[in-house]
Amino acid sequence: MSRIQSCFEKLKVSGRKALIPYVTAGDPVQEVTVDLMHALADSGADIIELGVPFSDPMADGPVIQLACERALRAGTRLLDVLAMVAEFRQRNTDTPVVLMGYLNPVEAIGYRTFMEKAREAGVDGVLTVDLPPEEADEFCAALRDNGLDAIFLLAPTTSDARMKQICERGSGYVYYVSVKGVTGSAALNVDEVESRVTAIRSMTNLPVGVGFGIKDRASAAAVSRVSDGVIVGSVLVNKIAELADHPERIAPEVAAIVADLRAGMDDA
Repeated sequence: MSRIQSCFEKLKVSGRKALIPYVTAGDPVQEVTVDLMHALADSGADIIELGVPFSDPMADGPVIQLACERALRAGTRLLDVLAMVAEFRQRNTDTPVVLMGYLNPVEAIGYRTFMEKAREAGVDGVLTVDLPPEEADEFCAALRDNGLDAIFLLAPTTSDARMKQICERGSGYVYYVSVKGVTGSAALNVDEVESRVTAIRSMTNLPVGVGFGIKDRASAAAVSRVSDGVIVGSVLVNKIAELADHPERIAPEVAAIVADLRAGMDDA
């Protein structure tokens, strides 16, 4: 059983939902990331989505675009991100880590080589935003051969037929994008989210995590009532940006936000 599957099963038994924070690796400097990952886990994160910085993150709004720019300026590359996960695993062997990013850096290394290195580092899943499932045969095969989960995105505009196809290709959990927009978008209709999550659940037994547009305790609590996991990124990355000149404050202050989200979800 994978760490991701085990995580969701434990949460289901306890009647809780997964809190999945996203941060960009190497933002604003590489030295911050591992301590931040530990702080996230200690403050209530169940799974960590670790962003791989990329020069053209087309699914992301300005907050995460700027985070990628800061991380790239700090010299962060894909192999550095894997080294961060490996260092994190020296103290934490339980919290699943999902890499979220774009295909180009993986292709530069090669699917097989990347997946082997990711497995060795302690990665649990990979979400590649710009890889459509129709073109993912080789990619998914390399993931499966290394015991890694393939996480795919579903959008409000995804047709039922394509949704079913994506659910069949994925593993670990599926990521439902709750708004028609980029990360950090403001509009969030929980009733619409609930309707789409219900439709997704009719097609798969995989847990459904919901992200995009979740900004605070109230929205996290509302989404947790209708999903299996709440994915939060821009509000955390915004805080990191505010503290870019004070890296020693990043881990505790971001962890405080995560703890508040966790409390709201548990109260719900």
